[in-house]
Amino acid sequence: MTPATHQPTAIAPHVLDGLRRRDDASAVPRLCEQDTEGAPLRCCLRRSRAGERISLVSYAPLRRWAAEAGVDPGAYDEVGPVFVHTDRCAGPDPALGYPFAETGALRVFRRYSGEGRITGGTLLRLPDDPGHAQAAVDEALHTAFADSEVALVHVRAVEYGCFQYEVRRP
Repeated sequence: MTPATHQPTAIAPHVLDGLRRRDDASAVPRLCEQDTEGAPLRCCLRRSRAGERISLVSYAPLRRWAAEAGVDPGAYDEVGPVFVHTDRCAGPDPALGYPFAETGALRVFRRYSGEGRITGGTLLRLPDDPGHAQAAVDEALHTAFADSEVALVHVRAVEYGCFQYEVRRP
């Protein structure tokens, strides 16, 4: 697999440390006891493996970006569930390409302006061939960033609406 042209961003380690204590909904994280092999981990941008200790936390991705950018996300501030390792991990491997690019999966590429407002989005069914799926993600991101107003893109799974990862303007 080739590295991603646009850099997918995992949740930052210092943010994860805080989420592991109290999440963005002010709740204590929930340890996942059930068999969660294959859960999308937002700390290292890969699927969980059997036996790994993972937690489910609430995360507000746009709120975090907006605080760094000094803007108010207003009504676009969403909080949703994400899986993370219960303890610190090594983080993502950039050589793996785009994460969660399963063939046939539906993804939404939601675009945001520098003011934290939604400027549009693209619905994409990833091709059945893994190599083409990576290329399709790259093309969707290239198209999004062709609009000079776009500051970042949130990639989300359609079936649950879950935040997968963020890509900031290169």
